[in-house]
Amino acid sequence: MAAHYDVLIVGGGIAGLSLASALAGRCNVALVEAEHELAYHTSSRSARQLIPSYGPPVVQELTVRTLELLAARDRELPEPVLAPRSFMLIGSEPDVASEASGHMQPITVDRALELSPALLPDTFAAAGLDTGSFGCNAPVLLADHRERALAAGADIITGARVHSAQRQGSGWQVGAGSEGFEAGILVNAAGAWADELAVISGVEKLGLQPYRRTAAIAAVERSLPGHSPMVAAADNSFYFRPDGPDVLISPSETVPSGPEDARPRPGDVERLVAMLNSTTALGITHIRRAWTGLRTEAADGVPVAGFDAEAPGFYWLAGQGGYGFQTSAAMAEFAATQILAGQSGGGGASGAGPASRTVEALAATRWSIRR
Repeated sequence: MAAHYDVLIVGGGIAGLSLASALAGRCNVALVEAEHELAYHTSSRSARQLIPSYGPPVVQELTVRTLELLAARDRELPEPVLAPRSFMLIGSEPDVASEASGHMQPITVDRALELSPALLPDTFAAAGLDTGSFGCNAPVLLADHRERALAAGADIITGARVHSAQRQGSGWQVGAGSEGFEAGILVNAAGAWADELAVISGVEKLGLQPYRRTAAIAAVERSLPGHSPMVAAADNSFYFRPDGPDVLISPSETVPSGPEDARPRPGDVERLVAMLNSTTALGITHIRRAWTGLRTEAADGVPVAGFDAEAPGFYWLAGQGGYGFQTSAAMAEFAATQILAGQSGGGGASGAGPASRTVEALAATRWSIRR
């Protein structure tokens, strides 16, 4: 016999878990995840940095709201999620000017060299600094969402890949793993597999594209000061930041991929190490571990959140790209408002609730998918 829920969320990454904790206690909600552990794919492989100056304007608005929500939550947690860590952009003057936003202030090259001792003179001509940026303790945040959701009565089922889903009557019938579910609203928070879930559900896919992004933890000859900013090249050729005594590095690649359990490709990390050792004073000695995640994006680069106008009760929460953690709380707040309105017959297209800035940011882009 199928278990019945008001809302069934497919996907146990930061998007799905954020929404589960936002909905739990307000409706009967379950979350199913294909893997045997939560946040196995992209959400466990993030750079763990929330940057208000990073991304298109709508993403920046969502980031500001997420930081507000997480700061409020931090007051209740024994271990904080947020830790101040500035974000610095370096490169040619045109590149920095084109990538900087209103959240970033220009600084002199001398000031940049002061802030990040690993940088070398004459390797960049301009710099910008975002002092409103924060490091994110991703494991603490993910665990908090899970605990809050469970404590409020949500069910979380892992090792349950969706293999069937169809609209029946006023809701959805879903097969996941060896179990069956009935739900009034089906939420597609499946990350790189979001279009695949749409096809299984008989819903037209959106053309979401996963992209590879590799990172590594590197041992260095001289550790960076803990207060050093995250540094990124304005031409998207690399970024690095302190990670305890080591340094997190990335080639910042954006290479199209299919949905998969991504792994680093031979040569990617080695080329990055050679480049950083020739252009910085990091002095990388060896790689402790490396990984690759998938950043899934819509064609316009804006996160997808809304009911599908052609599939009643099918809600998209996908396409967060590289902004999953930094938009997560705001996206969950926005999605929960729409879903609860849709569940009560409000259609999910009205009611700003407390997230007025979030609603304004997304309303100009899409309230309802394909409408």
